Amino acid sequence: MKRLSAICSLALLLTLAGTVSALAAGPAKIDTGDTAWLLISAALVLLMTPGLALFYGGMVRRKNVLGTIMHSFVAMGIISVQWVLIGYTLSFGPDVGHFIGNLHWLGLNHVGLAPDPDYGATVPHQAYMVFQMMFAIITPALISGAIAERFKFSTYVVFMVLWAFLVYDPLAHWVWGTGGWLKNLGALDFAGGLVVHISSGVSALACILVLGKRKGYRTEIMAPHNLTMTLLGAALLWFGWFGFNAGSAVASGALATSAFVVTHIAAAAAALSWLFTEWIHRGKPTALGFASGAVAGLVAITPASGYIGPMPALLLGLLAGAICYSAVNLKSMFGYDDALDVIGVHGVGGTVGAIFTGFFASTLINPGGANGLFYGHPGQVGIQALSVVSAWVYSFVVTFIILKVLDAVMGLRVDEEDESMGLDLSQHGEVGYTFE
Repeated sequence: MKRLSAICSLALLLTLAGTVSALAAGPAKIDTGDTAWLLISAALVLLMTPGLALFYGGMVRRKNVLGTIMHSFVAMGIISVQWVLIGYTLSFGPDVGHFIGNLHWLGLNHVGLAPDPDYGATVPHQAYMVFQMMFAIITPALISGAIAERFKFSTYVVFMVLWAFLVYDPLAHWVWGTGGWLKNLGALDFAGGLVVHISSGVSALACILVLGKRKGYRTEIMAPHNLTMTLLGAALLWFGWFGFNAGSAVASGALATSAFVVTHIAAAAAALSWLFTEWIHRGKPTALGFASGAVAGLVAITPASGYIGPMPALLLGLLAGAICYSAVNLKSMFGYDDALDVIGVHGVGGTVGAIFTGFFASTLINPGGANGLFYGHPGQVGIQALSVVSAWVYSFVVTFIILKVLDAVMGLRVDEEDESMGLDLSQHGEVGYTFE
């Protein structure tokens, strides 16, 4: 009995020691500073979607302000649920053929509070998951700027789900998922130039071609109804973008600091570049031009933010402002109705930033990245170009097919009477402003 008691006591001590050791080892793997920064960044990125709602809402006519704002707000509900159920596992789950994630994390199964070494060794896996959720939310909302004032809300809801499932999730896995073919190729996209901005900008082009122009386009005045609202939205986007880019470091150290700094520099430079280009071209600098230029700079720096330093960021901002301004003006030349300039700002800006990364990326900034042309690796330009072409082609083709199917099944546009009345009343039964 004494021997048995001694053995039991020893076993109990070993068990307790193992438990204490496990408890000590578990939390030590999670860095509270990194976790706090990632959660704050997730909140900042979420704020960008209401910011986008205000940015877009101010640029449409008064009768469509709520309908336009709803395009962004409803994404926060729909895509959050889609992400939890299946979006995250398709985007970041264990690889299937270098194209998509499998269903191992369906419904966030196995996505717990312990770190996943592939997606942040110092933060809980759920922290990384919710951070990426905010990217998935804003991306289809960006597309809505191209279809403003004429798209059926019921069809938009279905389109958003299908687009997230068939375009965003595969592309996110290609670029960021472990085993994704563009990631394996060495493509650099720190925070979403390919996944967020090119995908939304190119999909906007498909929407415009299938949907057609607004009733009265180029024969009626369609001036923004509230530029004060648009400027407030631009301010929220600029603020939230620090989480978008610096948060993508998934740690609160030097890389996050670098990404934060270059994000602001590029936005400021692009805002001035757009403003002065417009001033020279049209004779007057506009508030909308400054705001649009800032967003163009933020878009362009997104893929490069974790790989380039301050002076390349300044140059990128200057280029992006002038190039995106010119791209937006192409709609006057070709006559397509990109209502809120999604193609010119996001499609073109994302492309400029992704290609620029291939020239100026440096492992001095990010040892986990690659050197670009000016740091001894000219092949990176080709890799970036291939990734851009792949994102353009895939996003356009799949979006075009989705739209054609939905047009046949549900119809894309509201009828002429509803369009003339405005989407606020015809789609939602309410108005943005009441004057008594």
